Amino acid sequence: MIPGETIQLGAPTSCPECGVRVELDVYFSAAGYYIGTYCGCGPYSRESGYYASEQAAHIAMVAGGYERKAGYLPA
Repeated sequence: MIPGETIQLGAPTSCPECGVRVELDVYFSAAGYYIGTYCGCGPYSRESGYYASEQAAHIAMVAGGYERKAGYLPA
């Protein structure tokens, strides 16, 4: 990852283009569920790897035990 690409690595917590303050939540994409942020412009950051279920992603978000790894799909 590039420094500043995620909130954990220094990305601003407000979108520089639309000004919306971003909050962590669980989202879904074709690759699976992930912890990330959205702003008024659309997807802002992906903070975690992909999870096979929404429940697994929520558990990781609440526990704080997540990080972004390429190709990682925990159960």
